Amino acid sequence: MTDVIHPTPEETAAAQEAELRRVWSNPKGWRYWTSVNNTQIGLWYGSAAFIFMLFAGVLALIMRLQLAVPDNDFLSADLFNQAFTLHGTVMMFLFAVPIFEAVAIFLLPSMLGARELPFPRLSAFGFWSFALGGVFVCGSIFFGAAPNSGWFMYPPLATDKQYSGIGADIWLLGLSFIEVASIAAAVELIVGIMKCRAPGMRINMMPLFAWYLLIVAGMILFAFPPLIAGDILFEMERMFDWPFFDAARGGDPLLWQHLFWIFGHPEVYIIFLPAIAIMAMIVPTFAQRPIVGYSWIVLAAVGTGFLSFGLWVHHMFTTGLPQISLAFFSAASEAVAIPTGVQIFVFIATMLAGRVIFSIPMLFGTGGVAIFVIGGLTGVMVALAPFDWQAHDTYFVVAHLHYVLIGGMLFPVVAGIYYYYPLINARKLSDRLGKIAFWLMFVGFNIAFFPMHLTGLHGMPRRVFTYPADIGWDLLNLISTIGAFVFASGVAIIVFDILRPKHREPKTKTNPWNAGTLEWISEPEENWGVRSIPIIKSRYPLWDQPGLIDGINAGRFYLPDAVEGRRETLVTSVLDAEPLQCLRVAGTSVLTIIAAFALGGVFIALTFHWWILTVLCAVVTLATILIWLWTGTSEIPRQTMRDIGLGKQMPLYASGPASVGWWAMFITMAGDGTAFASLMFGYFFYWTIHPDFTAGLPGPGSLLPLTAVALFILAWLAMQMARYVNTKGRLSSARLCLVASMILTLTACAAGLAGPYLHDMQPTAHVYPAIVWVITLWTVSHGVVAIIMQAYCLAASFAGRLTAVYDADLRNVVLYWHFLTVTALTSFGVLGLFPELR
Repeated sequence: MTDVIHPTPEETAAAQEAELRRVWSNPKGWRYWTSVNNTQIGLWYGSAAFIFMLFAGVLALIMRLQLAVPDNDFLSADLFNQAFTLHGTVMMFLFAVPIFEAVAIFLLPSMLGARELPFPRLSAFGFWSFALGGVFVCGSIFFGAAPNSGWFMYPPLATDKQYSGIGADIWLLGLSFIEVASIAAAVELIVGIMKCRAPGMRINMMPLFAWYLLIVAGMILFAFPPLIAGDILFEMERMFDWPFFDAARGGDPLLWQHLFWIFGHPEVYIIFLPAIAIMAMIVPTFAQRPIVGYSWIVLAAVGTGFLSFGLWVHHMFTTGLPQISLAFFSAASEAVAIPTGVQIFVFIATMLAGRVIFSIPMLFGTGGVAIFVIGGLTGVMVALAPFDWQAHDTYFVVAHLHYVLIGGMLFPVVAGIYYYYPLINARKLSDRLGKIAFWLMFVGFNIAFFPMHLTGLHGMPRRVFTYPADIGWDLLNLISTIGAFVFASGVAIIVFDILRPKHREPKTKTNPWNAGTLEWISEPEENWGVRSIPIIKSRYPLWDQPGLIDGINAGRFYLPDAVEGRRETLVTSVLDAEPLQCLRVAGTSVLTIIAAFALGGVFIALTFHWWILTVLCAVVTLATILIWLWTGTSEIPRQTMRDIGLGKQMPLYASGPASVGWWAMFITMAGDGTAFASLMFGYFFYWTIHPDFTAGLPGPGSLLPLTAVALFILAWLAMQMARYVNTKGRLSSARLCLVASMILTLTACAAGLAGPYLHDMQPTAHVYPAIVWVITLWTVSHGVVAIIMQAYCLAASFAGRLTAVYDADLRNVVLYWHFLTVTALTSFGVLGLFPELR
């Protein structure tokens, strides 16, 4: 007999790793760009955001050249307006938020001990949407068509087509497209952090970076939708002359300011908190001890995020608001300093309790904190209404804004680049160049922006393209321009340090900084988060669990292999991170690129009023997304359980609250509900400012809107019944319920539209019929989406992909219907009964 030769454990592990590397490898050639690995997408995201930042920086230098001397004609007034509008827009929308989404997508899989985040195709779709929207918005300046009304686009200036031209439409529709990418990233991050942590990583053991990103992603869900709602109203006025901001026809420009700053002030903390998150990873590493006051800093971050939504009116102190409003929002603006200060003092305590190792990341981090503290002190000043009345719209506010954003965001980002660069290239950046760059940036920044406090107190207003001589602004502006170029030279050194060839330099060892968190177990050449998914017992597992890196890389933990050649990761419980499911994530696909470019075509075609192309691109977008869903990971697995290692088996399929798809739907609809609430806020805002909201014009009546409410409720009940009978295995009855719900939904949409149509409500005549039509169209469009979802479930049922056990799609659609029913009940209930019953 011939002896059977069994492979050694080392040979088995090597074979498993080789198979994993094959499954997770990026495609070659042009298909490389169809990659959906989150590590790759994170690098693309970050690179694009950094390029946009450099573009915005060049615009800033051009503006400083114009302002260096009085009566300068280097730029025309219109080109200067385009430059400062694009500078603010790019920095806020195309760099400050996306750079942290990029860092999160790149780091979180390994930091959480996960193989991958749950929706890699969604990340890829978000990146391509972001990149295309950014090129569209930035490229407009080369054709003289850039927006020129400021990054906040205040009406009536921005609604005046003769002044703003097509630039305002590019801003509105381009940024709406970019906001899609931000919300997509937020959904990915929330679900990934809550459901894809390594076993044992309880919620109170998560890395602080994950805590901060969870808070920020939640803030995005509630901050961006009001801006989307405002964009809808704004573009309807520009495109169809619906008078939402036209005071002569009942509108009010202040509504835009409310909606914009409900987004705009949380945006500041959406930018600031991830920067603090980077510092929360750097400080313990270079203090060589765990963070002091873990619970305090988490609570402070939550408090900062919560309070940030109660501060927006301090941007509107000069608009004539009641004194009680000024007092409340002034107090809230002061209060946010408390949780912010807690976070700073936690870092100081950690450094005092440890032995600080001075390094380039610590240099940039501490320098940024010092600058941010100065910005915070001036923030306390402008939070006081009497002072704000004097400083509002002067260069004092410009100085305050840049001290907060550059100190609170850009310097920590550079610290993160120097800290995490070994994960990208297995090499460190130059310490010598880093020190030179820091001092040029630190000194140049203060030379550039500190004098602006004095310039503003001397009365120089923001957004002026020139100024006369001999009024005391000449020297201060010249100093600021010199400082800006010194600061830019420091940035240029960092760019050179990143781009210079490093192939002759020795590679760093794994975890070169001796950090304690899991992201340092990954290797730059690998496309997965971790080789095998570990069991975590500490907040700093690399310090407290000896041999963990070797065990992970040897495949001694969960999912050491890819037996069926599929990309897989673990789904765990929200609180205790107990394993629940082996999730098969989607692989490489060109569909994400097609969907992003088709959706981009919708927004671009709308900008130029190319209606036929808009419809065609919308059809392609819808078809691509449906194919994407159909060919994704929702197919019925060949086996129900998967051996994940260590003697455990996990199901390959989950539905309802146990599935990541259900959570994604819930989170998406929470953001959608916020946008709807913003539209309803607009409805009642108009009611409060007018003695007669309707201006004597007819409303939609009560009968048809209430009929629509009743029909939507019946359609919802039919969906509930479809889910119930489907779980009993009565597939024919489930299909009949789906068809009945589709018919009821279609009828409800028709009844909703008939109300304002049959009562001849003309949306161009007055704001009352305009807001009624917008709310009606919002609800009806969601009804149409529901019909498409129902048709998808019906097709899946007939194809054998929707059964009594495998019913995730149906459960997700039922969840959508819960939100839709609340929307319909609120919208048509208000339109039908109010203001008739007031």
